[in-house]
Amino acid sequence: MSCPAAKRCGGCSGMRKPYAQELQEKEERLRRLLSGLCPVEPIAGMADPYFYRCKVNTSFVYLKDRGLVSGPYEESTHRVVAVDRCLIESETAGNIIADLRALFTSFKIRAYDERTGYGLVRHVLIRVGRNTGEVMVVLVMAAPTLPSRNAFLKALLAKHPEITTVVLNVNDRFTSMVLGPRSSTLYGRGYIVDELCGLRFRISPSSFYQVNPVQAEKLYRKAIELCGLTGKETVIDAYCGTGTIGCIAASKAGQVLGIELNRDAVHDAICNAKENGIGNIRFLQADATQCLCEMAARRQKADVVILDPPRSGSTEAFIDAVARLAPARVVYVSCGPDTLARDLRVFRVKGYRAERAWPVDMFPFTEHVETVCLLSKLSEAKHSIDVKLDMDELDVTTAETKATYEEIKAYVLNQTGLQVSSLYIAQVKRECGIIERENYNKPKMEDAKQPQCPDEKKKAIEEALKHFGMI
Repeated sequence: MSCPAAKRCGGCSGMRKPYAQELQEKEERLRRLLSGLCPVEPIAGMADPYFYRCKVNTSFVYLKDRGLVSGPYEESTHRVVAVDRCLIESETAGNIIADLRALFTSFKIRAYDERTGYGLVRHVLIRVGRNTGEVMVVLVMAAPTLPSRNAFLKALLAKHPEITTVVLNVNDRFTSMVLGPRSSTLYGRGYIVDELCGLRFRISPSSFYQVNPVQAEKLYRKAIELCGLTGKETVIDAYCGTGTIGCIAASKAGQVLGIELNRDAVHDAICNAKENGIGNIRFLQADATQCLCEMAARRQKADVVILDPPRSGSTEAFIDAVARLAPARVVYVSCGPDTLARDLRVFRVKGYRAERAWPVDMFPFTEHVETVCLLSKLSEAKHSIDVKLDMDELDVTTAETKATYEEIKAYVLNQTGLQVSSLYIAQVKRECGIIERENYNKPKMEDAKQPQCPDEKKKAIEEALKHFGMI
């Protein structure tokens, strides 16, 4: 198969050669990059490398000679390439996008023009649960409105009853970012659920979730295998996103700590752990480098560290902190071979040897390749001190960042039907040893009396603090 837009689009440049040749070239490139660092196993390709992308984003533009068209941006530009059928994107998503073009035209909803600022529809993002069949449609608009909303949704759902949720996202900024900061749910739950490695994962519009679940399962199973877990280990899952790898590892580990900067991703990660009944995993909303540096400064330890950084790779400060935590194993999940090679050299200086690398072709017909690499600690210095990481001894300032007062109130209300005040939450947090900021929720006069939290509400707040991993 071939795509007539491939040369302009650039999204599937590898389609000009046989898939077997592409796999060979990716494997050879990785071997060259990791030469002198570690051996490379044969690449894991796909039996059927077409229509694998379960996350699809398309942009819209109005052309005088063709009317409303949609497709990706031409490489390195903001010019939309009209694509009717993409060979690497979900066929379900492609069919929905085709009907959305017709619906937008029928309802006289114009495409947004970046030059004039006129128009409404900017993008459509579709996410498909590969193993559940659930479908999310995100309409990215320049204003918080959808003309004839009820009629539009009725028409869309009549054509595609497989859609389980529709979200309106507002992006009114002059930016290359697809999603704006505000979203509202027009239909369904506002998220979908997919299954991976026997677990169920919640996917919101902005959540990170591998776009190729078939290959992701291969990648994650290999990563967990390389952890060598026996059920007793303390595992740190850095750059954890929505907690996918950490949740999968939890059933084989003693305890898992996931660290992620994106607040929405952490919320989804907590929901994922709860959805799967996983009680031995906690999540911190924090910068991974900063968090590990703080833990290393307290001389804490871990048995295994898993890291899955962005394509830009990790940082020397992070790698140094990992070395000071002294895990016996480090499992590096990489989406950038060049930065992987760079980081492995830093790990080697810090006392970790790359044992072997396993490439997985997550993105057929592109230049990208994912790799999971096992690193092991070299022999320890004679006078090293082994201090076991106790996750209950995380500093209270970190614990305080796990959930806001509003999130705690919402959790208590949802679970028990009780309404609790910030004052009551502050009282319970102080009793649990979570230090409040000076003068926060304290009376202005020394002899002033404050209402004390009733036992029923105290118990409910304590359960919320446990849920958010704060006690």
